[in-house]
Amino acid sequence: MSMLDRLGQRLLFAFDPETAHGLSITALRCGLPVGGRTTRDARLTVSLCGLDFPNPLGMAAGYDKNAEVPDALLGLGFGFAEVGTITPLPQAGNPKPRIFRLTADEAVINRLGFNNEGHAAAEKRLAARKGRGGIVGVNIGANKDSTERIGDYERGVSRFAPYASYLTVNISSPNTPGLRNMQAREQLGELLSRVMAARAAATAQPPVFLKIAPDLLEAELEDIAAEVTEKRIDGVIVSNTTISRPALRSGNAARETGGLSGKPLFDRSTIVLARMRKLLGPELAIIGVGGVDSTDTALEKIRAGADLVQLYTSMIYAGPALPGRIVAGMVRFVEKERLKSICELRDSHVERWVSKPL
Repeated sequence: MSMLDRLGQRLLFAFDPETAHGLSITALRCGLPVGGRTTRDARLTVSLCGLDFPNPLGMAAGYDKNAEVPDALLGLGFGFAEVGTITPLPQAGNPKPRIFRLTADEAVINRLGFNNEGHAAAEKRLAARKGRGGIVGVNIGANKDSTERIGDYERGVSRFAPYASYLTVNISSPNTPGLRNMQAREQLGELLSRVMAARAAATAQPPVFLKIAPDLLEAELEDIAAEVTEKRIDGVIVSNTTISRPALRSGNAARETGGLSGKPLFDRSTIVLARMRKLLGPELAIIGVGGVDSTDTALEKIRAGADLVQLYTSMIYAGPALPGRIVAGMVRFVEKERLKSICELRDSHVERWVSKPL
């Protein structure tokens, strides 16, 4: 981290995590921090689902919940940004406090509960940026008190298809009661059928990804892979936060309920990623998320089967220059290894990660 990043982190860490998050959004909206010169190299381009990603590193959903700063995020060096999760109606989310820093573990536990301003507010912002370029995905969810959650996803598809580079169906947050039950095969089959029908009826047909949890058993992964393949979903995002608790060093905060993200999630999420690659085969797209905090960890996700990778929590600890550093490191890597494309790495360590126990 630069001295400026360290000072910025010290300032933000003086506030509670949710206030600090709001301040960082405000700073980006005001044009701060200014990212370094973005590294562009044709060898980092990933062509996937009809989209040309300038590099394989993206900002994961959960940071820009209301589509306020996607272009500012792209300016930090990300090859793409994913906004949301966005629900049809605005909702406050779960009671505060609901975000907890695990500084010793470079991790976070959150139980936010899809707090966001709803479809209308996000649509207005995304409509205003239409035509600017840059790959911006939209992550859609269901309201906590919805009586027809699949209908919420259909509405999300219909509303955001004209503006989204891709859509993500998020049924894997642990912080909305019963949401993860939609990963069970019968419910998942109906959800995906109706989502794809909604996309077919929309005015645009962006790719659709399914975001899954890292806490699934092998049989559950097999069911998901079968439904994704049968319903012709474009890809899978692996993974959301975990409700498991690996050995953590952060004391009382580590005992909070909610989803754990950051460095401790890397191994588990990467094992699930590799297993999904084995189940889905080489053609379907996979985005790897969980514990990415460096060029090395980003490259390892690709070796484990990811076409693209995303991060979020690591920026809390490493600062806004992190995406630029990771992308610059990828350029140095392909140069050193004399690769024509970073895509040549994909799947080279799948078997190694599949062999690891969950």
